Amino acid sequence: MNLLSLSWKNIINKPLSMTLSLVLFGLGVGLISLLFLLNTQLEEKFEANLAGIDLVIGAKGSPLQLILSSMYHIDSPTGNVSIEEVRPFLNPNHPLIKTAVPLSLGDSHRGYRVVGTTPAFFGMYEAAPAEGRIFEKTMEVTVGATVARALELEVGSTFQSSHGFVQDENLVHADAEPFKVVGVLEPSGSVVDQLILTNTQSVWAVHGHEESEEDHSDHDHAEGEGHDHEAETAMKPLTEYPEEDITSLLIQFKGRNYQALNMQRSINENTDMQAATPAIEINRLYSLIGVGAEALRWLAIIIVIVSGLSIFISLYSSLRDRRYEMALMRTMGGSRNFLFGMIILEGLILAVLGYVLGIGISHLGMEALAGNLSDSYRYTFTGWRFLPQEAYLLGGAVVIGFLAAVIPAIQASRTDIHETLAEG
Repeated sequence: MNLLSLSWKNIINKPLSMTLSLVLFGLGVGLISLLFLLNTQLEEKFEANLAGIDLVIGAKGSPLQLILSSMYHIDSPTGNVSIEEVRPFLNPNHPLIKTAVPLSLGDSHRGYRVVGTTPAFFGMYEAAPAEGRIFEKTMEVTVGATVARALELEVGSTFQSSHGFVQDENLVHADAEPFKVVGVLEPSGSVVDQLILTNTQSVWAVHGHEESEEDHSDHDHAEGEGHDHEAETAMKPLTEYPEEDITSLLIQFKGRNYQALNMQRSINENTDMQAATPAIEINRLYSLIGVGAEALRWLAIIIVIVSGLSIFISLYSSLRDRRYEMALMRTMGGSRNFLFGMIILEGLILAVLGYVLGIGISHLGMEALAGNLSDSYRYTFTGWRFLPQEAYLLGGAVVIGFLAAVIPAIQASRTDIHETLAEG
Protein backbone atom coordinates (compact mmCIF):
# COMPACT_ATOMS: atom_id res chain seq x y z
CA MET A 1 0.00 0.00 0.00
CA ASN A 2 1.52 3.38 -0.98
CA LEU A 3 1.85 6.38 1.29
CA LEU A 4 -1.04 8.33 -0.23
CA SER A 5 -3.52 5.45 0.09
CA LEU A 6 -2.46 4.78 3.66
CA SER A 7 -2.79 8.46 4.63
CA TRP A 8 -6.26 8.65 3.07
CA LYS A 9 -7.47 5.56 4.92
CA ASN A 10 -6.21 7.00 8.20
CA ILE A 11 -8.13 10.24 7.56
CA ILE A 12 -11.48 8.62 6.73
CA ASN A 13 -11.12 6.28 9.69
CA LYS A 14 -12.42 9.19 11.83
CA PRO A 15 -15.13 10.83 9.70
CA LEU A 16 -16.49 13.19 12.37
CA SER A 17 -13.08 14.64 13.13
CA MET A 18 -12.31 14.93 9.43
CA THR A 19 -15.63 16.68 8.71
CA LEU A 20 -15.12 19.22 11.50
CA SER A 21 -11.65 20.09 10.25
CA LEU A 22 -12.82 20.38 6.64
CA VAL A 23 -15.83 22.56 7.45
CA LEU A 24 -13.81 24.99 9.57
CA PHE A 25 -11.05 25.20 7.00
CA GLY A 26 -13.52 25.56 4.15
CA LEU A 27 -15.41 28.39 5.87
CA GLY A 28 -12.23 30.35 6.50
CA VAL A 29 -10.85 29.91 2.99
CA GLY A 30 -14.29 30.52 1.46
CA LEU A 31 -14.80 33.80 3.29
CA ILE A 32 -11.37 35.11 2.27
CA SER A 33 -11.94 34.04 -1.34
CA LEU A 34 -15.39 35.66 -1.39
CA LEU A 35 -13.91 38.94 -0.18
CA PHE A 36 -11.29 38.76 -2.95
CA LEU A 37 -13.98 38.15 -5.58
CA LEU A 38 -16.28 40.89 -4.34
CA ASN A 39 -13.59 43.54 -3.80
CA THR A 40 -11.91 42.84 -7.15
CA GLN A 41 -15.12 43.12 -9.14
CA LEU A 42 -16.31 46.21 -7.24
CA GLU A 43 -12.99 47.97 -7.83
CA GLU A 44 -13.12 47.07 -11.51
CA LYS A 45 -16.62 48.55 -11.78
CA PHE A 46 -15.52 51.75 -10.07
CA GLU A 47 -12.38 52.08 -12.18
CA ALA A 48 -14.17 51.34 -15.48
CA ASN A 49 -16.69 54.10 -14.80
CA LEU A 50 -14.25 56.86 -13.85
CA ALA A 51 -13.97 57.57 -17.61
CA GLY A 52 -11.45 60.36 -17.09
CA ILE A 53 -14.06 62.47 -15.28
CA ASP A 54 -12.39 65.13 -13.13
CA LEU A 55 -15.42 66.81 -11.57
CA VAL A 56 -19.17 66.34 -11.19
CA ILE A 57 -21.38 69.39 -10.68
CA GLY A 58 -24.92 69.11 -9.32
CA ALA A 59 -27.34 70.21 -6.64
CA LYS A 60 -26.28 70.66 -3.01
CA GLY A 61 -26.28 67.51 -0.92
CA SER A 62 -24.01 64.57 -0.29
CA PRO A 63 -20.98 64.64 -2.63
CA LEU A 64 -20.76 60.84 -2.51
CA GLN A 65 -24.45 60.59 -3.45
CA LEU A 66 -23.80 62.96 -6.37
CA ILE A 67 -20.97 60.74 -7.63
CA LEU A 68 -22.89 57.49 -7.16
CA SER A 69 -26.01 58.77 -8.90
CA SER A 70 -24.29 60.58 -11.78
CA MET A 71 -21.41 58.21 -12.55
CA TYR A 72 -22.46 54.81 -11.21
CA HIS A 73 -26.26 55.20 -11.34
CA ILE A 74 -26.78 53.34 -8.06
CA ASP A 75 -28.28 56.12 -5.94
CA SER A 76 -30.91 58.83 -6.21
CA PRO A 77 -29.87 62.27 -7.52
CA THR A 78 -29.32 65.11 -5.07
CA GLY A 79 -31.71 67.32 -7.08
CA ASN A 80 -31.67 69.49 -10.21
CA VAL A 81 -29.80 72.60 -11.29
CA SER A 82 -30.91 75.09 -13.92
CA ILE A 83 -29.30 75.50 -17.31
CA GLU A 84 -28.77 79.15 -16.38
CA GLU A 85 -26.62 78.10 -13.39
CA VAL A 86 -24.40 75.75 -15.37
CA ARG A 87 -24.26 77.89 -18.54
CA PRO A 88 -20.62 78.98 -17.95
CA PHE A 89 -19.46 75.36 -17.79
CA LEU A 90 -21.23 74.50 -21.06
CA ASN A 91 -19.22 77.11 -22.97
CA PRO A 92 -17.27 75.17 -25.65
CA ASN A 93 -14.51 77.79 -25.40
CA HIS A 94 -14.07 77.48 -21.63
CA PRO A 95 -10.35 77.89 -20.86
CA LEU A 96 -10.26 75.02 -18.34
CA ILE A 97 -12.94 72.55 -19.44
CA LYS A 98 -12.32 70.09 -22.25
CA THR A 99 -15.70 68.32 -22.11
CA ALA A 100 -18.91 69.05 -20.18
CA VAL A 101 -21.58 66.37 -20.47
CA PRO A 102 -25.04 67.14 -19.01
CA LEU A 103 -27.16 64.42 -17.42
CA SER A 104 -30.91 64.45 -16.78
CA LEU A 105 -32.00 61.65 -14.45
CA GLY A 106 -35.20 60.56 -12.79
CA ASP A 107 -36.92 58.15 -15.19
CA SER A 108 -36.50 54.46 -15.92
CA HIS A 109 -37.89 51.58 -17.93
CA ARG A 110 -38.42 48.24 -16.17
CA GLY A 111 -35.70 49.01 -13.67
CA TYR A 112 -33.12 50.42 -16.12
CA ARG A 113 -32.42 54.13 -15.97
CA VAL A 114 -33.27 56.55 -18.77
CA VAL A 115 -30.53 59.17 -19.03
CA GLY A 116 -30.89 62.41 -20.95
CA THR A 117 -27.52 63.60 -22.25
CA THR A 118 -25.60 64.58 -25.40
CA PRO A 119 -23.59 62.50 -27.91
CA ALA A 120 -20.42 63.61 -26.10
CA PHE A 121 -21.34 61.07 -23.39
CA PHE A 122 -20.48 58.21 -25.76
CA GLY A 123 -17.03 59.62 -26.44
CA MET A 124 -16.37 59.99 -22.73
CA TYR A 125 -17.00 56.26 -22.19
CA GLU A 126 -15.66 55.17 -25.61
CA ALA A 127 -19.01 53.55 -26.37
CA ALA A 128 -19.96 52.67 -29.96
CA PRO A 129 -23.10 51.15 -31.51
CA ALA A 130 -23.07 47.45 -32.36
CA GLU A 131 -26.36 47.93 -34.22
CA GLY A 132 -28.07 51.06 -35.48
CA ARG A 133 -26.77 54.48 -34.42
CA ILE A 134 -26.57 57.04 -31.66
CA PHE A 135 -29.75 59.06 -31.04
CA GLU A 136 -30.14 62.23 -33.11
CA LYS A 137 -33.73 63.36 -32.55
CA THR A 138 -36.18 63.79 -29.75
CA MET A 139 -37.64 60.51 -28.38
CA GLU A 140 -34.87 58.39 -29.92
CA VAL A 141 -32.81 56.19 -27.60
CA THR A 142 -29.62 54.21 -27.83
CA VAL A 143 -29.54 51.38 -25.30
CA GLY A 144 -26.69 49.58 -23.55
CA ALA A 145 -25.89 45.96 -24.34
CA THR A 146 -27.18 44.63 -21.00
CA VAL A 147 -30.44 46.58 -21.32
CA ALA A 148 -31.03 45.29 -24.84
CA ARG A 149 -30.43 41.71 -23.77
CA ALA A 150 -32.44 41.86 -20.53
CA LEU A 151 -35.44 43.71 -21.97
CA GLU A 152 -35.26 42.13 -25.44
CA LEU A 153 -34.99 45.51 -27.13
CA GLU A 154 -33.73 45.92 -30.68
CA VAL A 155 -33.57 48.66 -33.28
CA GLY A 156 -37.17 49.72 -33.95
CA SER A 157 -38.56 48.73 -30.53
CA THR A 158 -40.68 51.29 -28.69
CA PHE A 159 -41.53 51.78 -25.01
CA GLN A 160 -42.73 54.37 -22.51
CA SER A 161 -40.63 55.34 -19.52
CA SER A 162 -41.71 55.48 -15.88
CA HIS A 163 -41.17 58.17 -13.28
CA GLY A 164 -38.57 57.23 -10.72
CA PHE A 165 -36.37 54.15 -10.47
CA VAL A 166 -38.91 51.56 -9.25
CA GLN A 167 -41.04 49.30 -11.40
CA ASP A 168 -44.62 50.49 -10.94
CA GLU A 169 -47.25 50.53 -13.69
CA ASN A 170 -48.91 53.53 -12.03
CA LEU A 171 -45.79 55.63 -12.66
CA VAL A 172 -45.59 55.03 -16.43
CA HIS A 173 -45.74 58.21 -18.54
CA ALA A 174 -48.73 56.86 -20.46
CA ASP A 175 -49.62 60.21 -22.05
CA ALA A 176 -46.12 60.84 -23.38
CA GLU A 177 -44.96 59.78 -26.81
CA PRO A 178 -43.06 56.46 -26.67
CA PHE A 179 -39.31 56.27 -27.06
CA LYS A 180 -37.95 54.51 -30.14
CA VAL A 181 -34.75 52.42 -30.07
CA VAL A 182 -32.39 53.49 -32.85
CA GLY A 183 -29.21 51.80 -31.66
CA VAL A 184 -27.74 49.11 -29.40
CA LEU A 185 -24.25 49.67 -27.97
CA GLU A 186 -21.41 47.19 -27.95
CA PRO A 187 -20.70 45.63 -24.52
CA SER A 188 -18.14 47.80 -22.73
CA GLY A 189 -18.03 46.52 -19.16
CA SER A 190 -18.90 50.03 -17.95
CA VAL A 191 -22.10 51.55 -16.61
CA VAL A 192 -23.12 52.39 -20.19
CA ASP A 193 -24.19 48.76 -20.61
CA GLN A 194 -26.93 49.39 -18.02
CA LEU A 195 -28.36 52.63 -19.41
CA ILE A 196 -31.03 53.85 -21.82
CA LEU A 197 -29.59 56.99 -23.40
CA THR A 198 -31.48 59.78 -25.12
CA ASN A 199 -31.07 63.51 -25.60
CA THR A 200 -31.92 65.93 -22.81
CA GLN A 201 -34.83 67.42 -24.75
CA SER A 202 -36.53 64.01 -24.78
CA VAL A 203 -36.57 63.92 -20.97
CA TRP A 204 -38.08 67.39 -20.91
CA ALA A 205 -40.66 66.37 -23.52
CA VAL A 206 -41.78 63.37 -21.48
CA HIS A 207 -42.35 65.64 -18.50
CA GLY A 208 -44.48 68.04 -20.52
CA HIS A 209 -42.08 70.93 -21.05
CA GLU A 210 -43.68 73.14 -23.61
CA GLU A 211 -40.68 74.24 -25.64
CA SER A 212 -39.25 70.79 -26.18
CA GLU A 213 -42.69 69.49 -27.15
CA GLU A 214 -42.98 72.29 -29.71
CA ASP A 215 -39.58 71.32 -31.06
CA HIS A 216 -40.69 67.74 -31.34
CA SER A 217 -44.00 68.58 -33.04
CA ASP A 218 -42.03 70.69 -35.54
CA HIS A 219 -39.85 67.65 -36.19
CA ASP A 220 -42.87 65.46 -36.85
CA HIS A 221 -44.31 68.11 -39.17
CA ALA A 222 -41.05 68.29 -41.10
CA GLU A 223 -41.01 64.54 -41.46
CA GLY A 224 -44.57 64.57 -42.76
CA GLU A 225 -43.66 67.12 -45.46
CA GLY A 226 -40.85 64.92 -46.71
CA HIS A 227 -37.96 67.15 -45.62
CA ASP A 228 -34.52 65.81 -44.73
CA HIS A 229 -35.42 64.33 -41.35
CA GLU A 230 -31.91 64.46 -39.87
CA ALA A 231 -31.31 68.06 -40.96
CA GLU A 232 -34.69 69.34 -39.76
CA THR A 233 -34.48 67.76 -36.32
CA ALA A 234 -31.09 69.02 -35.16
CA MET A 235 -31.54 70.08 -31.54
CA LYS A 236 -30.60 73.53 -30.27
CA PRO A 237 -27.74 73.86 -27.74
CA LEU A 238 -28.87 73.42 -24.13
CA THR A 239 -27.78 76.97 -23.34
CA GLU A 240 -30.79 78.14 -25.34
CA TYR A 241 -33.09 76.59 -22.72
CA PRO A 242 -32.10 78.71 -19.68
CA GLU A 243 -35.36 78.02 -17.82
CA GLU A 244 -34.94 74.23 -17.97
CA ASP A 245 -33.20 71.95 -15.47
CA ILE A 246 -30.66 69.15 -15.64
CA THR A 247 -29.42 66.86 -12.90
CA SER A 248 -25.64 67.17 -13.17
CA LEU A 249 -22.61 67.85 -15.34
CA LEU A 250 -19.68 65.50 -15.92
CA ILE A 251 -16.52 67.56 -16.41
CA GLN A 252 -13.18 66.71 -18.00
CA PHE A 253 -10.42 69.30 -17.65
CA LYS A 254 -8.01 70.37 -20.37
CA GLY A 255 -5.17 70.18 -17.85
CA ARG A 256 -4.53 69.76 -14.13
CA ASN A 257 -3.43 73.31 -13.30
CA TYR A 258 -4.09 75.35 -10.17
CA GLN A 259 -7.23 76.99 -11.58
CA ALA A 260 -8.77 73.64 -12.54
CA LEU A 261 -7.97 72.11 -9.16
CA ASN A 262 -9.46 75.15 -7.43
CA MET A 263 -12.73 74.98 -9.41
CA GLN A 264 -14.38 72.57 -6.95
CA ARG A 265 -13.80 74.87 -3.98
CA SER A 266 -14.93 77.91 -5.95
CA ILE A 267 -18.22 76.25 -6.96
CA ASN A 268 -18.93 74.97 -3.45
CA GLU A 269 -18.22 78.32 -1.80
CA ASN A 270 -19.66 80.76 -4.33
CA THR A 271 -22.71 79.07 -5.90
CA ASP A 272 -25.85 77.24 -4.87
CA MET A 273 -24.45 74.11 -6.53
CA GLN A 274 -21.92 71.57 -5.35
CA ALA A 275 -18.93 70.03 -7.08
CA ALA A 276 -17.41 66.67 -6.19
CA THR A 277 -14.19 65.00 -7.29
CA PRO A 278 -14.82 61.33 -8.23
CA ALA A 279 -11.40 60.04 -7.12
CA ILE A 280 -11.75 61.59 -3.66
CA GLU A 281 -15.28 60.34 -3.10
CA ILE A 282 -14.53 56.82 -4.36
CA ASN A 283 -11.50 56.63 -2.06
CA ARG A 284 -13.80 57.69 0.76
CA LEU A 285 -16.21 54.93 -0.22
CA TYR A 286 -13.34 52.42 -0.27
CA SER A 287 -12.41 53.46 3.25
CA LEU A 288 -16.00 52.97 4.43
CA ILE A 289 -16.27 49.57 2.79
CA GLY A 290 -12.75 48.67 3.86
CA VAL A 291 -13.57 48.75 7.57
CA GLY A 292 -16.17 45.99 7.23
CA ALA A 293 -14.09 44.04 4.72
CA GLU A 294 -11.05 44.16 7.00
CA ALA A 295 -13.12 42.89 9.94
CA LEU A 296 -14.43 40.00 7.84
CA ARG A 297 -10.93 39.24 6.59
CA TRP A 298 -9.58 38.97 10.14
CA LEU A 299 -12.55 36.80 11.10
CA ALA A 300 -11.72 34.50 8.19
CA ILE A 301 -8.05 34.35 9.20
CA ILE A 302 -9.04 33.43 12.76
CA ILE A 303 -11.32 30.67 11.42
CA VAL A 304 -8.44 29.31 9.29
CA ILE A 305 -6.09 29.33 12.30
CA VAL A 306 -8.71 27.56 14.43
CA SER A 307 -9.18 24.99 11.67
CA GLY A 308 -5.39 24.47 11.63
CA LEU A 309 -5.54 23.82 15.37
CA SER A 310 -8.39 21.41 14.76
CA ILE A 311 -6.23 19.47 12.28
CA PHE A 312 -3.36 19.46 14.79
CA ILE A 313 -5.58 18.19 17.61
CA SER A 314 -7.12 15.55 15.38
CA LEU A 315 -3.75 14.19 14.25
CA TYR A 316 -2.15 14.46 17.68
CA SER A 317 -5.00 12.73 19.50
CA SER A 318 -5.08 9.92 16.93
CA LEU A 319 -1.43 9.05 17.60
CA ARG A 320 -2.28 7.38 20.93
CA ASP A 321 -4.68 5.00 19.19
CA ARG A 322 -2.23 4.35 16.36
CA ARG A 323 1.02 3.86 18.26
CA TYR A 324 0.82 0.06 18.09
CA GLU A 325 -0.01 0.24 14.38
CA MET A 326 3.01 2.47 13.76
CA ALA A 327 5.29 0.17 15.73
CA LEU A 328 4.17 -2.72 13.52
CA MET A 329 4.93 -0.63 10.43
CA ARG A 330 8.44 -0.10 11.74
CA THR A 331 8.98 -3.83 12.28
CA MET A 332 7.75 -4.48 8.73
CA GLY A 333 10.38 -2.18 7.27
CA GLY A 334 8.78 1.24 7.57
CA SER A 335 11.36 3.91 8.33
CA ARG A 336 11.04 6.92 10.61
CA ASN A 337 10.83 9.09 7.49
CA PHE A 338 7.93 6.95 6.23
CA LEU A 339 5.92 7.61 9.40
CA PHE A 340 6.84 11.29 9.35
CA GLY A 341 5.75 11.62 5.72
CA MET A 342 2.50 9.76 6.36
CA ILE A 343 1.37 12.17 9.09
CA ILE A 344 2.50 15.23 7.11
CA LEU A 345 0.58 13.96 4.09
CA GLU A 346 -2.55 13.56 6.23
CA GLY A 347 -2.31 17.21 7.28
CA LEU A 348 -1.76 18.33 3.69
CA ILE A 349 -4.69 16.28 2.39
CA LEU A 350 -7.02 17.81 4.97
CA ALA A 351 -5.79 21.31 4.12
CA VAL A 352 -6.15 20.84 0.36
CA LEU A 353 -9.62 19.32 0.72
CA GLY A 354 -10.62 22.22 2.98
CA TYR A 355 -9.28 24.65 0.39
CA VAL A 356 -11.27 23.00 -2.41
CA LEU A 357 -14.42 23.09 -0.24
CA GLY A 358 -13.81 26.75 0.60
CA ILE A 359 -13.27 27.76 -3.03
CA GLY A 360 -16.48 25.96 -3.97
CA ILE A 361 -18.38 27.76 -1.20
CA SER A 362 -17.00 31.18 -2.20
CA HIS A 363 -17.74 30.88 -5.92
CA LEU A 364 -21.21 29.47 -5.43
CA GLY A 365 -21.88 32.17 -2.83
CA MET A 366 -20.62 34.88 -5.19
CA GLU A 367 -22.82 33.59 -8.00
CA ALA A 368 -25.85 33.70 -5.69
CA LEU A 369 -24.86 37.20 -4.53
CA ALA A 370 -24.35 38.29 -8.16
CA GLY A 371 -28.02 37.67 -8.88
CA ASN A 372 -29.10 39.89 -5.98
CA LEU A 373 -26.61 42.61 -6.94
CA SER A 374 -27.82 42.53 -10.53
CA ASP A 375 -31.46 42.80 -9.46
CA SER A 376 -30.74 45.69 -7.08
CA TYR A 377 -28.13 47.72 -8.96
CA ARG A 378 -28.13 46.36 -12.54
CA TYR A 379 -24.40 45.70 -12.37
CA THR A 380 -23.05 42.41 -13.67
CA PHE A 381 -21.05 40.27 -11.25
CA THR A 382 -20.04 36.63 -11.56
CA GLY A 383 -18.92 33.79 -9.37
CA TRP A 384 -17.35 31.91 -12.29
CA ARG A 385 -14.12 33.84 -12.22
CA PHE A 386 -10.88 32.68 -10.63
CA LEU A 387 -8.30 35.13 -9.30
CA PRO A 388 -4.52 34.87 -8.88
CA GLN A 389 -5.00 35.51 -5.16
CA GLU A 390 -6.71 32.14 -4.89
CA ALA A 391 -3.44 30.44 -5.86
CA TYR A 392 -1.79 32.22 -2.93
CA LEU A 393 -4.63 30.95 -0.75
CA LEU A 394 -3.75 27.41 -1.81
CA GLY A 395 -0.14 28.02 -0.81
CA GLY A 396 -1.29 29.35 2.56
CA ALA A 397 -3.56 26.35 3.05
CA VAL A 398 -0.68 23.95 2.35
CA VAL A 399 1.57 25.79 4.84
CA ILE A 400 -1.10 25.64 7.55
CA GLY A 401 -1.67 21.94 6.86
CA PHE A 402 2.07 21.27 7.14
CA LEU A 403 2.47 23.27 10.37
CA ALA A 404 -0.55 21.54 11.93
CA ALA A 405 0.92 18.12 11.14
CA VAL A 406 4.61 18.66 11.83
CA ILE A 407 4.56 18.08 15.63
CA PRO A 408 2.40 14.91 15.41
CA ALA A 409 4.65 13.74 12.56
CA ILE A 410 7.79 14.20 14.63
CA GLN A 411 6.21 12.34 17.50
CA ALA A 412 5.14 9.50 15.19
CA SER A 413 8.64 9.16 13.74
CA ARG A 414 10.06 8.79 17.24
CA THR A 415 7.83 5.87 18.16
CA ASP A 416 9.78 3.36 20.28
CA ILE A 417 9.21 -0.07 18.68
CA HIS A 418 10.15 -2.29 21.65
CA GLU A 419 8.32 -0.27 24.31
CA THR A 420 5.14 0.08 22.22
CA LEU A 421 4.98 -3.61 21.27
CA ALA A 422 5.67 -4.62 24.91
CA GLU A 423 2.71 -2.50 26.04
CA GLY A 424 0.62 -4.39 23.44
